[in-house]
Amino acid sequence: MEQTAERCSFIIPHLGRENMLVDTLTSISLLQGAAIDIEVIVVTKNQTLHFDVELLTENMDLHIIYAPQQVTISAQRNLGFAKASGNLIAFLDADISLASNWLSALRPLLTAHTKLVSAVQVACEHASPLEILRTELSNASVDCHVEFLPGRNLLMTRDTFITSGGFPEHLVTCEDYVFTQKVGEQGKLLYSTASDYVHLGEDKEFIEMAKKEVWRGQSNLASLKGRDIGLAEYPSFIAPPVFSFGLLFALLFFVIGHSVLALLCMVASIGVLSLYVLRLVKLASPALSIVTIIKFYGLYFPARTWGTILGLIKPIRTSSHS
Repeated sequence: MEQTAERCSFIIPHLGRENMLVDTLTSISLLQGAAIDIEVIVVTKNQTLHFDVELLTENMDLHIIYAPQQVTISAQRNLGFAKASGNLIAFLDADISLASNWLSALRPLLTAHTKLVSAVQVACEHASPLEILRTELSNASVDCHVEFLPGRNLLMTRDTFITSGGFPEHLVTCEDYVFTQKVGEQGKLLYSTASDYVHLGEDKEFIEMAKKEVWRGQSNLASLKGRDIGLAEYPSFIAPPVFSFGLLFALLFFVIGHSVLALLCMVASIGVLSLYVLRLVKLASPALSIVTIIKFYGLYFPARTWGTILGLIKPIRTSSHS
């Protein structure tokens, strides 16, 4: 009996910039080496798309779904899955350029034990120091099984997605960590150098990065509800407030004349910063200076802390994503 060809459904939530979405779609159209049918489902919150959709549909099976403005990125992904027909499901952000071997290299890595696979990030040509730093952080642990994965590029089987229950639609950010951890209850998650991608929308300027981290941080605490927290996650929740409030209280105690308490708070703040800086210095390429790393964490920690506080005092609104 002739074996039925596999089919992979690429699901891409989108809002805002169209040029990066076109680059993402182009990279899918250039995938090589896998005897797998491909369909692409874009779930956009733009009212209209201005690029030549018909031209792209000549090269791929492309479907466009227009989603309501108020839905979360999780809901967009779930809407895309409802339309998908493939036995394989790939979730991409709308600002991802895949290597041409992405599907052919990652498909064999899905096994009875490995339920979810992601390729590693590489920096684009002429990348800024911040983009290089972000890439180094993304690749802190490669070719190993991990507790969770970012949602930029994910490959799994249809059955795996169904068993997971889908993306948590009540979360605006951090939804990928919650989802992939749920998938991890079925089997292993693999972050693999077998293929790679470029994050076209990666942060390139420090102020832009800080603004995004305020937004991302607003779902920090909400993402904890109803799931187990691995030991590897605790530092990401603890370090930002220790650094930020350490500096704040050090200044306050210094002003009111409590020098010992001011010193203790400063030591706690600098201690956290030093640990993170030293870790990244060890990981980082020679292109990154220690000044760049200190500047990054000096903005990242307060931004995450402020975002967490905002998440406690007001509901987070769905914001833009590529």
